[in-house]
Amino acid sequence: MTRRILAGGLTGLLAACVFAAAWQAGEAGAKKSDSEVKVKAVAGPAQGGKQTITLTLDINKGWHLYANPVGQEDLVNAQTVVEVKADGKPVAAKIDYPRGTVHKDKVVGDYQIYEDKITIPVHVAATGPVELSVRVQACDARKCLLPATVKVKVP
Repeated sequence: MTRRILAGGLTGLLAACVFAAAWQAGEAGAKKSDSEVKVKAVAGPAQGGKQTITLTLDINKGWHLYANPVGQEDLVNAQTVVEVKADGKPVAAKIDYPRGTVHKDKVVGDYQIYEDKITIPVHVAATGPVELSVRVQACDARKCLLPATVKVKVP
């Protein structure tokens, strides 16, 4: 029981340090996470009031994003999240996040990450123009950047 409490405390402390370091780096003018990932969206044909948008995240070499689900409770706020809006209002969507790659960490525990290039199918209950907001946090082997939200308009 004591080990579990200690491990939980260390995990929380590590997560707090990662976010605090990213925040302090941001205050000093450091890069945000969107500098290490390119986001592109392409809409498929609309059918029956619905359409599927293929969202592509191209992550720079040596960097990773936290997958959704990340698989580690202390990192949930850092996982990749997609939201859809039309005319500034939320739109019903089914987002098929791909499975991440397991990242083994002896301190925090294993969690899921995205590397290289991933595609996320977004099934939208709308046929007109929509805006996707993609929240990401990029990290390399030494540091994490400030979280960023990338907005992409899809005609």
